[in-house]
Amino acid sequence: MTVLSPPRVEGRIRLADGRRIGFAEYGPAHGRPVLWMHGTPGARRQIPPEARTVARERDVRIVALERPGIGGSTPHAYGSILDWADDVAACTTELGIDEFGVVGLSGGGPYALACAFRLADRTVAGAVIGGVAPTVGDDAPGGSGVVPLVARISPLIGALHRPLSVGMWGAVRALRPVASQVLDLYARFTPPGDQEVFADPEMRAMFIDDIFGASRRQLAAPLFDVSLFARDWGFSLRDVKVPVHFWHGAADNIVPVAHGEHVAGLVPGATVEVRPSGGHLANLALASEVLDWILAHWPDDEGPGLESPGHDGPDDADPGLERPGHEGPRHEGADTAR
Repeated sequence: MTVLSPPRVEGRIRLADGRRIGFAEYGPAHGRPVLWMHGTPGARRQIPPEARTVARERDVRIVALERPGIGGSTPHAYGSILDWADDVAACTTELGIDEFGVVGLSGGGPYALACAFRLADRTVAGAVIGGVAPTVGDDAPGGSGVVPLVARISPLIGALHRPLSVGMWGAVRALRPVASQVLDLYARFTPPGDQEVFADPEMRAMFIDDIFGASRRQLAAPLFDVSLFARDWGFSLRDVKVPVHFWHGAADNIVPVAHGEHVAGLVPGATVEVRPSGGHLANLALASEVLDWILAHWPDDEGPGLESPGHDGPDDADPGLERPGHEGPRHEGADTAR
């Protein structure tokens, strides 16, 4: 049985309005903070094994935040993707983080760019791996792809959100005993680069651990994502001012490479790297390269982020405990949903 390096700490942050955001941290508490925005579907443990190792070896504090409706995060319908950045601002403040890098995988790409726009004064650099492109407005590339296709039926998804969420949750739970076989079946229809990713025992273990752990009690986040992808993101890609680098697979069958190149072309000063044999997830194997790119932009005259308050090791406190006397967001113990 493959054993993954576990999170150093995980739990929930209570926001001022009472909602919770699930999170997990990897690497040293005093490391340079990098926020990791998971894909769709995905959650706080969707961190590549290599990234977990690099975090320990290169003094990086990876913080994975779960979007509403998955894991420990309260279901919540944002008005636009940009609203996510406001929750990130609250969470990072609660975690004692001032400046940070941000990484977005697939469906997490738009959320990473939203942070780079809204929180430009706190974002050192951004990285987008196989990121989703806008589907409406002046920034949309047009053309084919799974996301634009799904976006067309987003009104139906919105109307049937609750039953669809319950149905997805039930299906995922039912498939757990045969998760490895299901992953094998899916891999058969992916490009060669993705097949290499799924052949890696640690990477397979990561995907299975993440999705089945996060969906133990809810699975609404992917539907919230699809609804938001079909709307205006709330900001223009042309107004993102921090350094951003894009990685995309030429053989990506989920988000066409033309979409990745289009988005990169709109972000001022952005660079893009296309892997000839890469599919949608193949670039996950480049976690070391992605983190190194962000670290290369770290200010030389500033130290790493502050230590996460109250957490020196794995979080084994009683679930649901909160620190009294705090009027803003609050840390909670280990997430009982996992």
